[in-house]
Amino acid sequence: MILHITLKEKIFSLFFPIGLSKMVFSLLWIVFSIFVLMSGIIIAVLVIVWLERKISASIQQRIGPEYAGLLGTIQALADGIKLFLKENIIPAQGDHWLFNIGPILVLMPVLLSYLVIPFENDAILADFNIGVFFWIAISSIVPLGLLMSGYGSNNKYSFLGGLRAAAQSISYEIPLALSVSSIVLLSNSLSTVDIVQAQSKYGLFSWNLWRQPIGFFTFFIASLAECERLPFDLPEAEEELVAGYQTEYSGIKFAFFYLAPYLNLFVSSLFVTILYLGGWNFSIPFLSILNNFEPIFLITGINDVSRIVAGTIITLIKSYLFLFISMMTRWTLPRIRIDQLLNLGWKFLLPIALGNLLLTISLQLFLL
Repeated sequence: MILHITLKEKIFSLFFPIGLSKMVFSLLWIVFSIFVLMSGIIIAVLVIVWLERKISASIQQRIGPEYAGLLGTIQALADGIKLFLKENIIPAQGDHWLFNIGPILVLMPVLLSYLVIPFENDAILADFNIGVFFWIAISSIVPLGLLMSGYGSNNKYSFLGGLRAAAQSISYEIPLALSVSSIVLLSNSLSTVDIVQAQSKYGLFSWNLWRQPIGFFTFFIASLAECERLPFDLPEAEEELVAGYQTEYSGIKFAFFYLAPYLNLFVSSLFVTILYLGGWNFSIPFLSILNNFEPIFLITGINDVSRIVAGTIITLIKSYLFLFISMMTRWTLPRIRIDQLLNLGWKFLLPIALGNLLLTISLQLFLL
């Protein structure tokens, strides 16, 4: 039997002979992992912003960003630098504590969600046994930050935007959690790595998409609403609320609100890939079966680094497919009314997600 040695243990074996203690190496490994993750997130967000601008321009038959870098590729970076250098304005009559804490509570939970996302079996920052539950629990903090920001701004438009954000999040978090619960029942685990591995046996045919089509449909709509994407951008509807909870913000705090939806959209697309599209596994069953045999890797010379790179590329390709569909949805469908949004969540998605969960439980008990 060939024992599995993680990439971290192999790297540690290279540095341990020169006297580097295990505790020091663990601290350096944490710093290095966080640096790599944050760098990847920043690059991914810049790419997403550029893609959305180019795709929306193509849909509307215009050019889009063109002059800042090759085909406008650094336009998003230029906008970020501009926001960072802008003056930070605080309303004189607002609640300064809530006004300053709100953007942090909006951005930090989204960043923490990346801890439990596996890009490959060994490419995960924190492999919790309750990874999916951690994501759902930490994402429920975001509406509190939006509500605090709207209330602390002392602006009626901001306050209405915060109330809408809280109501929308509560309405769609429950169907989303029920959809994820069905996946957990099928995989018998809350770990994101275990959920992906449960879909690795037959490649494309092992995806939870085929076993949970109703759950996938519910998760897709609920994730768009959680990201406040059109047609669910009621909390910041420009025609009604100017910009909602972010009306009074400027500078770096506004940049937090600008980044959070894109980061959340990327997180949602990654979780769609993990939960329903097989994660980092190959879509072709033959190649997926070959991955289970260690001698094949020894013959072909595939090492841990190349395996992680290949798994990351496959994960990102699947995720960007979901991102493209989300962008097409934003620039295709009109914004719905607030009563239609709440009715869709409570009267349509919630019964469907609950029925899907009960059906999954029944089938699981029947197969035992």
